Amino acid sequence: MLSPPAALPQPPDPPAARHQALHAKARELEAAFLAEMLAHTGLGESGGEFGGGPGETQFASFLRQEQARLMVEKGGIGLAEMIFQSMVETENGAA
Repeated sequence: MLSPPAALPQPPDPPAARHQALHAKARELEAAFLAEMLAHTGLGESGGEFGGGPGETQFASFLRQEQARLMVEKGGIGLAEMIFQSMVETENGAA
């Protein structure tokens, strides 16, 4: 019985593709931060007699995550750029 061929090592990412990947991760981090901040403001919570109960609480988190993602897409608060620059500097320092 033949064994499967060994996986070939992948070539390193070109710098532009690597920077694009780092920037995407930085935007994800900013969106997570903003979603958490929106949660602390009470966004998506409705109280009173017409509240949706535990299900509403779960779906409110999805709403906050999407709103935070859209905020980042529209420019955010600049946190993603700071995170990206820090990651690039760390990567360049380690090289």
